[in-house]
Amino acid sequence: MTRLTGRALRVTVFVGETDLWHHKPLYTQIVGRAREAGIAGASVFRGIEGFGASSLIHTQRLLSLSEDLPVAVVIVDTEEKIRAFLPQLDELVEEGLVILDDCEVIRYVGREKPA
Repeated sequence: MTRLTGRALRVTVFVGETDLWHHKPLYTQIVGRAREAGIAGASVFRGIEGFGASSLIHTQRLLSLSEDLPVAVVIVDTEEKIRAFLPQLDELVEEGLVILDDCEVIRYVGREKPA
């Protein structure tokens, strides 16, 4: 189990929902590789609307035909582990945006319930 509290580095990877890596969703591959690398945590968030380099708006609204909604993969760990993981993102992300942010982590742990 990875414990992380204090200063950390957050990576946010913006890709499209339909982006693939070897016939599998790109966001799934990113999370899988982060787990294999022993990264403290990774989550995927599906956007309801957005646009990227093409300036084409992708939206979830009912009257829209867009199925390629924006997806954000958020990964957090120490700066050393994140920087060591960046070459994996270079390999996987052909089109998208990767943002690095300094952050502070406060880890909450579940408590035992009283008997």
